[in-house]
Amino acid sequence: MAMISGSLNIDAQRVVPALREAAEKLGETDGEAVLDFSSVARIDCTVLQALEEFAAAADVKGVKVVLCGVNVGVYKVLKLTKLASRLFFTN
Repeated sequence: MAMISGSLNIDAQRVVPALREAAEKLGETDGEAVLDFSSVARIDCTVLQALEEFAAAADVKGVKVVLCGVNVGVYKVLKLTKLASRLFFTN
């Protein structure tokens, strides 16, 4: 798994554990955590909760969360749950 200080590839099969591991490494970042969601086709309530906890931990540490490669379906879920406003997106 890649280091959080650069970019972290999120495996679709282990999104929640990857987010928890990334949250533990937030103190090592230089103000930005880039998470590659290109392999994540869908998210459920467990992933939403983990992502919300990750965003909250990043807010506390002053780290900007950037999701890259988010597909339209995942983005719509994040938008509907109002989590998208706490994140930044890139291709």
